[in-house]
Amino acid sequence: MACPSDIAQGAASDHTRHAMNGDRAVRAMMALMLAVLAVLAAPADARAATTAPTALPSLAPMIKAVTPAVVNVAVKVRVQAADHPLFANPLLRDPLFRNFFDVPGLRRNKETVSAGSGVIIDAERGLAVTNFHVIANAEAIEITLRDRRVLEARLVGADPETDIALLEIPARNLTAIGLGDSDALEVGDFVVAIGNPFGIGQTVTLGIVSALGRGLGIEAYEDFIQTDASINPGNSGGALVDMNGELVGINTAILGRGGNIGIGFAIPTAIVRRIVGQIAEHGAVARGQLGVRTQDLTPDLAEGLGLDADARGVLVVDVMAQSPADVAGLQPGDVVTAANGSPVERSFDLRNAVGMTRVGEPITLDVLRAGQPITLTVTIAERVDEPDAGAEQRLAGAVFAATDPATEPAGVRVVEVEPDSPAYTAGLRAGDIVVAINRTAVGSTDELVAALRASRGRLSLAVLRGSARVFILIG
Repeated sequence: MACPSDIAQGAASDHTRHAMNGDRAVRAMMALMLAVLAVLAAPADARAATTAPTALPSLAPMIKAVTPAVVNVAVKVRVQAADHPLFANPLLRDPLFRNFFDVPGLRRNKETVSAGSGVIIDAERGLAVTNFHVIANAEAIEITLRDRRVLEARLVGADPETDIALLEIPARNLTAIGLGDSDALEVGDFVVAIGNPFGIGQTVTLGIVSALGRGLGIEAYEDFIQTDASINPGNSGGALVDMNGELVGINTAILGRGGNIGIGFAIPTAIVRRIVGQIAEHGAVARGQLGVRTQDLTPDLAEGLGLDADARGVLVVDVMAQSPADVAGLQPGDVVTAANGSPVERSFDLRNAVGMTRVGEPITLDVLRAGQPITLTVTIAERVDEPDAGAEQRLAGAVFAATDPATEPAGVRVVEVEPDSPAYTAGLRAGDIVVAINRTAVGSTDELVAALRASRGRLSLAVLRGSARVFILIG
């Protein structure tokens, strides 16, 4: 038990500690007040230097380095322009939106200049990449550099099936962007889009990679980078760069509904590099063929083949006789799961792998045959005047049936459309009646398939939707 003297001494100690703490607090407060008075008494410029904010992170240095490599492209071309209110909106005249409408009797020939963008990738040779749809049918191509020089460019060559064109600019002291590795991109990476939106001048927007490996059914070969970096009309052919200032994509398309524009797509440099290399060397792309017809592997189809329901790949439906696939031993019923080590989950994955392989080069296919894995090596052969073998794939996901001639117009009815399929993305909806493809009337499913197989490049579908006639342009 503590004695009274101990308690008294403890109390005295506590009092002493409180007093000391109080003295320190008073001294600290006085010091702070003196410091504030000293700052207020200092000259204004000294106070500004004392209170200057810390420098914030900025993309300005990188932007300054790469923007001189992005050019404006003006194309003088004779097109059909419409005397109709539908075409009053300037967005519809931009090459990025292509030419969605083809209304007979509403067009006349008109000479016009359309704006797009381009990216210099070789300063020494003056080579610049843009979209094919920006310079299609051009009579003259005019380039405006960042330093305001205006020059006429020469078209080296183009590949409509990937929407890539290569230009040569006759100038010195150019700035080029290095080609980055688009295969290293991940969803969530920051990217910057640079171009000439609405023709107002060079503009920079920031966003992230929203998705990879997108297929929209607008090109024969596509593996788009999706981004929320703002891409608008006039950005076609412009640059998509990473935070290192390296080119990872060529901006090419916009997806929007109800007038809202918010999702942009770019051709990855993995494709650009291969295509531009061939164009620079040969002036064109020699595209190869495998010689198969395929369809995507669904869970039901996988189970029917004795595979796991979550198996991924494409089913080989048919093999052309004496084709590279036939010579290599590929068979109907095989499931292709990878090409050159890259996963194949959709038909366009395999098509892209073949289309990006040079003629005469081998491609290695991982295959499941009766559930057992095998590996086949196929040497790609040149495609000779081949109809658009991917046209049917561009309408994949839709189920068609002939219309009833007693109650419906002649054509092919769209019975159902799988959400997010190429057919749905193209704009087809259940209940639509396709009456013509590329101006060729179709009255049965056989005629529809024949018209698709005979098509080359762009598809133009005339569709009856209720009482309205709608035109859907693909590619």
